[in-house]
Amino acid sequence: MTVNPITTGRIQSAIALASSKTGVDFDYLLGQAKLESGLNANAKAGTSSASGLYQFIEQSWLSVVKKHGAEHGMAWAANSIGQSSSGRLSVGDAGTKAAILALRNDPNAASLMAAEYASDNKASLEGTLNRPASGTDLYMAHFMGLGGATKFLKTMQANPQASGAALFPAAARANHNVFYDSNNQPRTLSAIYDRFSDKLGGAAAGASATATPANYAAQALDMNGSTVITGNNESADDALAWAQSAMGTAMGRFTGKTTQAAASILRPTPDTARLAYMMLARLGG
Repeated sequence: MTVNPITTGRIQSAIALASSKTGVDFDYLLGQAKLESGLNANAKAGTSSASGLYQFIEQSWLSVVKKHGAEHGMAWAANSIGQSSSGRLSVGDAGTKAAILALRNDPNAASLMAAEYASDNKASLEGTLNRPASGTDLYMAHFMGLGGATKFLKTMQANPQASGAALFPAAARANHNVFYDSNNQPRTLSAIYDRFSDKLGGAAAGASATATPANYAAQALDMNGSTVITGNNESADDALAWAQSAMGTAMGRFTGKTTQAAASILRPTPDTARLAYMMLARLGG
């Protein structure tokens, strides 16, 4: 699928903002997004619940939003996520859950959460491996989960020629082309790792040929010290006009005092989530 250049610009702006806010490398985040979704914010996996720019599955997304959402103007989402005694995350209201999961398709929210997720994984991997974590290490943690990546990397340190499929049979069944070569022979851990490294580096280089954080940060909207990326190549004035219009529509619905209208405002949607994000940024939230 070909991604519209305007949309690509908005996505790269969002990644630049996430990088600047979290300190996670811009090229890594850009390369990861290119690998995961081809920079398509609406990408959807056919074999799992993975969705969005960074292909978060539902539980991983709920986890990172619960942990870091409030830091980035998404407290409404973080506070709506509960956790059972078994550790499973859930959202009581179906509409709110849908709105939270839909944020995976918002470049701003997805990029910020991907950066926070990478930052958390970096700290954990470095503590376990006793060495700096590379971009490939971080991508392994995104692809396999932190536990799987830790097992993979520790085993590779001790035995790089071990079979990846033998160590991760379920993952190998779901990702045959990752764990087996074109001759259907199982790849070694070292070969799998090198392949990810090459693909991540190539994706970052290709995606960032005309993209730098400085280029896209210029599209950001500065609101009282908080930065919000504008969408669809719109100017800061356009973004503010959209927010004011949305607020006017919301107030008109409330003054109409219709139950349906009130419910549509109180129940988050991607657009109301974006509006709330901009308002909280303006207030320093």
